[in-house]
Amino acid sequence: MTDDVKNAKDMTLVVTGASGRTGSRVARAAEAAGTTVRAASRATGFDWTDRSTWERALRGADAAYLAHPVDVGAPGTAEAVGELAGVAVGLGVRRLVLLSARGEDQALPTEEALRASGAEWTVVRAAWFAQNFSEGPLVDELRRGELVFPAGEVAEPFVDARDVAEVVVAAVRDGERYAGRTLTVTGPRLLTWREAVAEIAAAAGRTLTYRPVPVRDYGEALVGLGVPEEEAAFLTGVFGTLLDGRNAHVEDGVRRVLGREPRDFSGFAGEAAAGTWKA
Repeated sequence: MTDDVKNAKDMTLVVTGASGRTGSRVARAAEAAGTTVRAASRATGFDWTDRSTWERALRGADAAYLAHPVDVGAPGTAEAVGELAGVAVGLGVRRLVLLSARGEDQALPTEEALRASGAEWTVVRAAWFAQNFSEGPLVDELRRGELVFPAGEVAEPFVDARDVAEVVVAAVRDGERYAGRTLTVTGPRLLTWREAVAEIAAAAGRTLTYRPVPVRDYGEALVGLGVPEEEAAFLTGVFGTLLDGRNAHVEDGVRRVLGREPRDFSGFAGEAAAGTWKA
């Protein structure tokens, strides 16, 4: 057992996005492991776009979980992560864990900015979250009975955000083992979006359909719904790469780090069905 693990209960972990899909779960997993959590969100006065709020959140902490609220590959994210990491290192926060996306070329500059900061860094590259179907913008479409999305019939090993959180906490608590490493986490099996919607429908006990559309059409629809053109262009660019089949394989990061198999999508759907996808 390393000194890192023995002293983990004395650590203070800053969790950015502490009310979000992964941040909330990282906070719970860290607290369950005995680590002191300091939530960093707008509710606590932390703002990724306001550098003056960073020092208060970071001072006196031992580690930080960095989850950018827009996207790890969005314009400006690399600069923000690099600057925040530099502030953290300057304040003595040596251990930084970044949430990144598997197969997203746009995320690579952000990962490099973290590596260049001088921190003891770990990058956690995650597959598409299962919880994107239950807590994100897709929920309303599913409640209406049809999911329209530009994923075609490509397969994805959807990962449970709880597994992502537990891997993050392991990287924080055992920095000696995971510093300087990129950990890739996926679910245990491949599903197309059509198959995922079918499993959700079975769990929810109602009819749900999936309708694939071209990426360009999806981007135009976003603009029609009021999404700024620049943001829509970024999203379509990301989807055009993430959903081209490059991620249609399972990886063993969860098992290697946690010593168990990742949670299955069917378990997520069954747990989330009550009330989540009601019409």
